[in-house]
Amino acid sequence: MSNEERQGVQSVEGHIQQCIHVIRSCKVMLDQDLAALYQVENRTLLQSTQRNLRRFPEDFMFQLTKTEWDCLRSQFVISKGRGGRRYPPYVFTEQGVAMLSSVLRSKRAIEVNIQIMRTSVHLRQLLATHENLARKLEELEQHYDGQFHIVFEAIRQLVEPADEPRRRIGFH
Repeated sequence: MSNEERQGVQSVEGHIQQCIHVIRSCKVMLDQDLAALYQVENRTLLQSTQRNLRRFPEDFMFQLTKTEWDCLRSQFVISKGRGGRRYPPYVFTEQGVAMLSSVLRSKRAIEVNIQIMRTSVHLRQLLATHENLARKLEELEQHYDGQFHIVFEAIRQLVEPADEPRRRIGFH
């Protein structure tokens, strides 16, 4: 793989990671984000899924409640004015995204699904590494006395994801 291809794959993977949201304790992607990735209209994606509803049980695809959609929309500062959506979007779990490749039979759908699956595996590996590191740190801390408590606490703070400060909106 050339350098340009590698950078393109990393760019797509980064974009996919930004499209993954946690809703109802599930990692999901919005219908509009998937439609953009597949390069189809959102209504085309939804029509294809509606025609094949038996392939999309509740744990593969579900519609957000108005409250969930309002909360998500407020995170993106999306306008509630005229135009845009009149109803909350559908979201797809990893299994639902995999099922989309059987419904959307284009070459692009296959390529996007492969990339989404690779990104999902990569995210799971990162999470497993983080969990293993935390477990090993706990084991080490149990073997050493209190004088190393400060060192273990510093390591724990480095391992845990930092709370990013919110960007201020408007003039300062």
